[in-house]
Amino acid sequence: MCYEHDISDTISHRDTLPPPSVLRHVVDVHCHPTDSEIPVKSMDNLPILIGAMSTLQADQGLVRDLATAFPDKVVPSFGYHPWFTHWIALASYESKENHYRRIFKDADEHPEAFQKLLVRLPEPVTLRTILEDVRQNLMAFPSAMLGEVGIDRAFRVPYDYLSSPGELTPFTVPFEHQLAILEAQLDLAAELGRNVSMHSVKSQMATVELLDRMADKHGEQWMKISIDIHSCSLSPQTWLSIEKRHPNVFLSLSTAINSRSPNHRALIAACSSRRILVESDCHKIEDCTQRTWDMVLIVAEVKGWPVESSWEDVVDESHQGVVRRLENNWKEFVQGNHVGVSQISKQAIREW
Repeated sequence: MCYEHDISDTISHRDTLPPPSVLRHVVDVHCHPTDSEIPVKSMDNLPILIGAMSTLQADQGLVRDLATAFPDKVVPSFGYHPWFTHWIALASYESKENHYRRIFKDADEHPEAFQKLLVRLPEPVTLRTILEDVRQNLMAFPSAMLGEVGIDRAFRVPYDYLSSPGELTPFTVPFEHQLAILEAQLDLAAELGRNVSMHSVKSQMATVELLDRMADKHGEQWMKISIDIHSCSLSPQTWLSIEKRHPNVFLSLSTAINSRSPNHRALIAACSSRRILVESDCHKIEDCTQRTWDMVLIVAEVKGWPVESSWEDVVDESHQGVVRRLENNWKEFVQGNHVGVSQISKQAIREW
């Protein structure tokens, strides 16, 4: 998730969009269009499919409305982002101030900052309440995903999320609190059989351990769903470890986040051709197509895949272009029902 997108450090391929026959096969798997005003005309003209994320209480309904109005263009995702998890109480609480003092354990060390922040913070909502909200939304949309959810060790709480530039407080959200809320949401995804768009920042080992824990906890039910680590910033080595152990985990990349570091090209090179997806992570619907296409071109360049300038219904596998390959990856992601590592081993033994 990214409120302000600085495009000065990204590769720009303006005026290079392919024809609609190609674009209709492009999927922006992760964006935040409800963070900005969405003109109906922009949605009418949108040539690609988008995965629209929710992040906090205020935008769950906005994503729901967008998906209802444009069901053929929007895959809705419902969930609570780690940047807002301090607003969530794991259990009942005595008062608003009591809750936030429990979250920000160093509040007494920064009394002025805490009081300045407290008046801007909302009344907490319980984990039970938000889980019921997510459940209802997921059940209302059979194709909906869980997202955006995740963990973030780098995030510091701002005084005002909407101001730019934002002033940061000295406070962070305890990692254990973030993790408890994430795991509760992942449990729900496994129960309902819903795919996940997951945020992971400065949390490589915690992400590996989390995926291992979820796989052990939910077994076959976990393998029925797919997990996308969005705007993935894992090292190639960590990703390869995850890819080998978790056949249901994919990664997606965006120019908004990933092009800030040369690591994204090494990550693309390392990633299996069947596990990579693309996204804009953009908050303006007018920019989603171009920003997603920019990343499509980067993937094509790194992988050595041709870029389609027109669309043919049937193409030999050895001649498939980047758009077709990414679309096939998206279809596998949506379908789920992955074969586990132990099942792959048993199948290989039988075939041998």
